[in-house]
Amino acid sequence: MNLDASPPPGPPAEPAPDVHSGFVARFRNYFLTGLIVAGPIAITFYLTWWFVTWVDGLVRPFVPVAYRPETYLPFGLPGSGLVVAVFALTLLGFLTANLIGRSLVDLSERLLGRIPAVRAIYRAMKQVFETLFSGKGSSFRRVGLVEFPSPGMWSIVLISQPPNEEIAGSIPSQEEHISVFLPCAPNPTTGFFFYVPRSKVLEVEMSAEDAATLIMSCGVVQPGSDSQKKMAALAGMANAAKAANSTTLLPEPAKAD
Repeated sequence: MNLDASPPPGPPAEPAPDVHSGFVARFRNYFLTGLIVAGPIAITFYLTWWFVTWVDGLVRPFVPVAYRPETYLPFGLPGSGLVVAVFALTLLGFLTANLIGRSLVDLSERLLGRIPAVRAIYRAMKQVFETLFSGKGSSFRRVGLVEFPSPGMWSIVLISQPPNEEIAGSIPSQEEHISVFLPCAPNPTTGFFFYVPRSKVLEVEMSAEDAATLIMSCGVVQPGSDSQKKMAALAGMANAAKAANSTTLLPEPAKAD
């Protein structure tokens, strides 16, 4: 019997876990989670505070010192100018609804219409505000897809009104055109405005708010509860339109004699 035989080697020992790397990974995950939670809240509060202070700065000079809250309080009251602006606009709308108010508005519009440089700006701004805030028009409330900037690449656009007779008559194509606004990511307030044939615009079932969310997040946030199906439908419509355009460009087969 061989007593000098050594016992068989056991399984190799597992390396000790790296405590440092585990701590760093947990720290990173907790930090990113906190950033995701606090980031949107902080940005929302910052933008709200900026808007309130901006309105206060515009309205405060028109409020007499005797009626300002800081006259009676040891500190300023943020938002007081915004409250004054809301009540002033509401009162203006109430006065404009009667006969005397409409007469004053017509008189002011006639006076502005006599100034060459101011007339064009006022008319343009009035049409924009009436379209956006009247709630009666459909401009920028419909969303579509346009093949831009190159074939095979589709961009989200907000559909506006058709061009007037002068612009429509100046467009070489006889096809009906429509005006669209293409917002840029991540700032949808900037973009491109152009006229495009109506047949080249693929209208989609998406609200303007959802389109703005999609553009501002650069596609990271897909709006809607069933976003994957919506995007799949958009891709299907784009592919179908591309196939239809390609078939129209194919030459007709020669007829046999």
